[in-house]
Amino acid sequence: MFPETWKFEVAGPINDLVDWLLATFSVFFDGISSGVLTLLLQISSILEAIPWFIYIIAIAAIIGFTSRRVFSTVFLALLPVIVGMFGLWDLAIESLAVVITAVVLALIIGIPMGMLMAEFNLLETIIRPILDAMQTMPSFVYLIPALMFFGLGRVPAVFATFIFAVPPIIRLTNLGLRLVPQEVQEAALSYGATRMQLLREVRIPLAMPSILAGVNQTTMMALSMVVIASMIGAGGLGYEVLISINRINVGRGFEAGISVVILAIVIDRLTQSFAKRFEPPSR
Repeated sequence: MFPETWKFEVAGPINDLVDWLLATFSVFFDGISSGVLTLLLQISSILEAIPWFIYIIAIAAIIGFTSRRVFSTVFLALLPVIVGMFGLWDLAIESLAVVITAVVLALIIGIPMGMLMAEFNLLETIIRPILDAMQTMPSFVYLIPALMFFGLGRVPAVFATFIFAVPPIIRLTNLGLRLVPQEVQEAALSYGATRMQLLREVRIPLAMPSILAGVNQTTMMALSMVVIASMIGAGGLGYEVLISINRINVGRGFEAGISVVILAIVIDRLTQSFAKRFEPPSR
């Protein structure tokens, strides 16, 4: 039995801190929530306005152009049709909107952060342990800050997904820029390139395969939060899985789970195909 005299609680002070933050910076949090909701609704409206067969054609065109393989092109293009046959197309689009919104926020913040880490070693030393901690935490933990500041709904689901998915793009952007050969950079500097020109014209293009690999990993991690984020109002396929678990409806849960897997497979192949376009030619 653990000694009662050693008992120490932080729940009270944390609740008081959260209440103070919400009371003091309520306008700030409301502004962030409004901005994210506007972005989410715009992305949702665009995705919903596109007919289902356009998605199929677009997937086939992208995969066919990059892989040049008929079987993989047809297979990946027809996979989303299964989602529609299950009657879950609208829920899949709803989940996709949350994922895309979270990924857009992750790229806006993560890529510049990775660039700064590549430029300043001290900043990398500070941020690296934070990223390590973020990637070792259970995914359910990310629901707590989203709930504290934004309550329930799709906006906190986007934030929880964003926090969970942002580390890979930061890490791989930093890694890609640091792996650019020093000889190439010195050659560019010898021709009179400024530091900004070196970054824009040399380092970023050469680091693009690594950056796009980060985009791929960030997207996959965001998609993996679909089911968990449904617990705080994300909706979509995740909510369908959650309802199926609560009602022990195995068949319904299987259809929703397979639909999530199909989304993951198609998005993974699409993002990988873009990354391959920037890979240096093999000798």
